[in-house]
Amino acid sequence: MNTHGDIIIIEDDADDRDILISIFEELGKEHNYENRLVIIEEAADLIDFLKSDDCDPFIIISDINMPKINGFDLRNLIFNDAEIRERAIPFIFLTTSDNSEENMRKAFQLSIQGYFRKPVSYTKFKKVINDIITYWKNAATN
Repeated sequence: MNTHGDIIIIEDDADDRDILISIFEELGKEHNYENRLVIIEEAADLIDFLKSDDCDPFIIISDINMPKINGFDLRNLIFNDAEIRERAIPFIFLTTSDNSEENMRKAFQLSIQGYFRKPVSYTKFKKVINDIITYWKNAATN
C-alpha cells in the first residue's frame, strides 16, 4: 500500500462530493498530505480506473446507496477481480444509510476495512475523514 497514493472517493451526490473535496483540501494543508484526491461519480468507472496506468491507490472510500451499482456490488466486483484484490487496497464505506445495522452486517461479510456514517456537522465529518486517513497512514501493511 502506497500511503502517498490516490485517495479514491466514490460518491454520486454532488453536495457530498463538494463537502469531501473541501475537507480533503483542508486536511491536506493541515497535515501536509500530498495524496491525489480522485473523485469518481459512477461506481462502474472505478474498475477501469483501478486497472489504468494512472492509478496508484492508497485507499477507496465509497458510498453505499448509488444508482446502477451500489457500494456492495462494487465491493464484490473488486473482491472478485484477482488483479485488483491482490493490491490489498483498503475499502471503506462512508454512508448516510438509514439501514445501518443491516448494512453494517452485509458490509463486513464483504471483508471491508471500515464502515462510517456521514456526520451532519462539517466539523465532525472532517474529524471522521481525518481519523480514517490517519489510521491507514499509520497501519502496517504490505
